[in-house]
Amino acid sequence: METVKVIISNDQKAVKIPTGIRLLIRRCCHAVLELEGFEGSAEVSVRFVDNEQIKELNRQYRNIDRETDVLSFPLGENGEYDINHDTGAKILGDIVISVPKAFGQSKMYNHTLQREIGFLTVHSMLHLLGYDHEKGGLEEVHMREKEETILTQVGLKRDNSYYMGDE
Repeated sequence: METVKVIISNDQKAVKIPTGIRLLIRRCCHAVLELEGFEGSAEVSVRFVDNEQIKELNRQYRNIDRETDVLSFPLGENGEYDINHDTGAKILGDIVISVPKAFGQSKMYNHTLQREIGFLTVHSMLHLLGYDHEKGGLEEVHMREKEETILTQVGLKRDNSYYMGDE
């Protein structure tokens, strides 16, 4: 891998983006590509939105009329990507994160917003590279293992905080 350009935009005002999140997102994107042995330069876009915005995107592109935490819009298929003719970088696609949803999930799972946004970034990067957990089975297990490996590498190791108590 040569270089990774991560373009980050914040189109929501519901949750203040903590210091260091942009650097964390860049580290997560880089770690995914490194683990995958990605060749050449890459470009990815990450956009922060609110729940209404992600609900509209989910309805428009997936025909699902509800908010979600993250959406991935891959611009490649089977290892073939559009090329940024100015830089020669492969354009992997777009990641859209609902920051309010991520904030709520961080509270629900009793971990930091950084851990949640890191997870959503890694998860989406794997989708941009062609991984799919929706069918379940071995592919889902493989994707989850990669997510945890990468999160551990960037210092966001999972702890036992997924226990939800006596609900």
